[in-house]
Amino acid sequence: MNLLGQPANVGRHCGGNRYEIDRAGVDFYADALDDHSALYERYAPPLIHHSECYRFVGEWYLKNLFGNLHGRQDWELFSPIEIGHPVQTRSTIIDRYHKRGRNYIVNETDLMSAEDGRLLVRGRTHQSFLPERGESGGGENYVVDESTAKMKPQRPPFPVATGADLPSVTKTIDQRRCWMFSGPGKNYHNDEEQAKKLGFPRIVVQGMMSTCFVSQVMQDHFGMGWLQGGRMSVKLTNVIWVDDVVTAFGRIREQQAEGASTRVHCDVWVDKADGTRALLGTASALSDS
Repeated sequence: MNLLGQPANVGRHCGGNRYEIDRAGVDFYADALDDHSALYERYAPPLIHHSECYRFVGEWYLKNLFGNLHGRQDWELFSPIEIGHPVQTRSTIIDRYHKRGRNYIVNETDLMSAEDGRLLVRGRTHQSFLPERGESGGGENYVVDESTAKMKPQRPPFPVATGADLPSVTKTIDQRRCWMFSGPGKNYHNDEEQAKKLGFPRIVVQGMMSTCFVSQVMQDHFGMGWLQGGRMSVKLTNVIWVDDVVTAFGRIREQQAEGASTRVHCDVWVDKADGTRALLGTASALSDS
């Protein structure tokens, strides 16, 4: 059952919104993420509505919020988002599955042109929930903390790509950035008290933020080839906490012909300053070269 006490079935329409893409929104994103691309003179950041799916949490979140985590994120970029033009969103539950003792709900949120219906951006968010509410208790009885977050199963070597490295970006995720990215209301992504209520000792940085850092790496290198044709599929493998310093990386794996262009496939990942891997996966963009 969802937070409204209704079945969270595959196919459930969760809602939609209409937005005007304006200069103020683009500037706010650029300030929050420290991402000041020259492309933003005409186009909005492709993930400007990164958290649109969370505007409908009552429709698709399961009842047990204690210890819920963002497990995986997919992005597909079909067309640039032009400043000064309206967009429309649509949110749908498209899958449910069980993995490693957790229940997963997959929400697909489309961002479309409100003028002609063109699909601009599609995001798929895999959110995981504990089957039964654990005991928060207080003190050190947390569902995840700094030590347990590092106790992950051994993963295969990554990255496997052997091509050229893309220029990386490094970010310090302080509380101001958390508020700008995950506000304006208090929640466990920007307020320590709210984090403790859900079983975390400190503010948990919203998983979408690290996907935006990967998007910046790809956009800085591929430009319009990222805005129109970019793809990303990443797993969020470790919790990022407030005040962590992280670096987003990309490395070219292979290139394949795609029509008159070339699709460049990359391994992408985000590491904390201590080497803990917080995100890994793949991304690709189009290139004319």
